[in-house]
Amino acid sequence: MREAAQYHEAVREYLLIALSLGELADGFVDCWYGDPRLSDQATAEGPVNPADLAARADRLRSRLPDTDLPQSRQGFLDAQLAAMACTARRLAGEPIPFRDEVRTCFGVDPEPGDPDRYADVHRAISRLLPGSGGLRQRIEEFYARNLVPPDRFGRAVRAVSDQLRARAAPMFGLPAGERVEYEIVHDKPWNAFNRYLGGFRSTVALDAEAGGTIAALPLIPAHESYPGHHTEHCRKEAVLVDQLGHDEHTVAVVNTPQCLVAEGTAELGARVLLGTGWGEWTAELLAAERITTDGALVEAVVDLVRQLMPVRQDAAVLLHDRGADPDQVTGYLERWLLLPADRAARLARFVADPLWRAYSVTYPEGARLVAAWLAARPPEVTLAERFQVLLDEAVPPSRLTAEAAERAPVSPSPARR
Repeated sequence: MREAAQYHEAVREYLLIALSLGELADGFVDCWYGDPRLSDQATAEGPVNPADLAARADRLRSRLPDTDLPQSRQGFLDAQLAAMACTARRLAGEPIPFRDEVRTCFGVDPEPGDPDRYADVHRAISRLLPGSGGLRQRIEEFYARNLVPPDRFGRAVRAVSDQLRARAAPMFGLPAGERVEYEIVHDKPWNAFNRYLGGFRSTVALDAEAGGTIAALPLIPAHESYPGHHTEHCRKEAVLVDQLGHDEHTVAVVNTPQCLVAEGTAELGARVLLGTGWGEWTAELLAAERITTDGALVEAVVDLVRQLMPVRQDAAVLLHDRGADPDQVTGYLERWLLLPADRAARLARFVADPLWRAYSVTYPEGARLVAAWLAARPPEVTLAERFQVLLDEAVPPSRLTAEAAERAPVSPSPARR
């Protein structure tokens, strides 16, 4: 690890702004493994006026073109700082419309989804599920049949994670000594949370109720660990930080373009690592833990349920842009995501949280951008090779959009009559 005195001056200021924002908003700093003297300095200075932090971010943005940093690093820092300044202004009490916040922080413009499309997905799920009751009854029975019991959830996650790691290591390259520890927590608004500690180590917190989530395995450990967040952090520490000296990547903060791409990358991890057939693959692994799942049916249903992911984004737009009340948002989530009332309420709390209110956008929009970019790869590039770029480089949303558009198939012009 380099000492703070060795950091580029602009990078050092960027890190201090991020760490100071973390002093103001618990959870804003997602991970930090740089020189601890910088975080000690931010702590010693105590809470800083967030308006002053916004001004510092703006000043640093204006100075970036005069630094000797290459354009790619300048672009990364500029987009991150714009998002951080937006968060600081909100903390200072400045009213920022929700859609403006999303555009500034993530570079996307959220639009509500189409309930007619959701209804089509519901009908497709209904055709798959056995039984004679209504869709709500049958999907609750489906959840119950595929429940991972809380007392076996931790062991089951570890068993699946170990097998995912065995696949990810030769495919993407994992640094020697890397490891993930799992811990069970309770009553969280999320299913799982990765805390990267540096030194190629992560701790993943798993909510005890996540075992009741559809296809919690293998999607949760794939998203959080292999080849998701943990793998990405390890590769970036090894490549960007250790090899290239890009110390800005020793910190990760929420509500920035970095998060949008990271969540999209993690969402697509299972598809890249396992491909089709992961349902039966998982069922065989869980059988050794005395857990029975429906295998192929789980995979088929999950593929449809994932098409409902924009409902989470809709909920945020309804609450923060359209003036819906929390009960309406909970009902919307319960109806269109086919969630039990308690899980819909938990998700609604996440959407309503002041720090996380915009974050729900990162999952559907990040997955959409990353999927389009992966699909637009040149024919000589494999899916794993394309995915590796996301693990090793700081890829901004604008690059994903531009490169996907360059290779997007062109519809033939209608024949002249």
